Amino acid sequence: MASVIEAYRDNRGTLHLDPASATVADIAAALGRVGDEGGLTEGVARIVLERRAEIEMAFAELDRMRARSATLCDVTEFPRSQIASA
Repeated sequence: MASVIEAYRDNRGTLHLDPASATVADIAAALGRVGDEGGLTEGVARIVLERRAEIEMAFAELDRMRARSATLCDVTEFPRSQIASA
């Protein structure tokens, strides 16, 4: 007899039984091949998913720093040697 299941579709259209699996597939696709024959891609995608909070915090901090530095000064006004030593 037929039954209803809940499934999650990744961006490529593959069905997964849980949302984490679909998300890992999407992250792996975004990363492309990592390592020989793409063997590391799924593992790296799983780590990204597991450490999502830390990664999102790093991106949020980067966004804040970029926004703040854009208002402080234009770094193109300074020679590269001055920026590196600051």
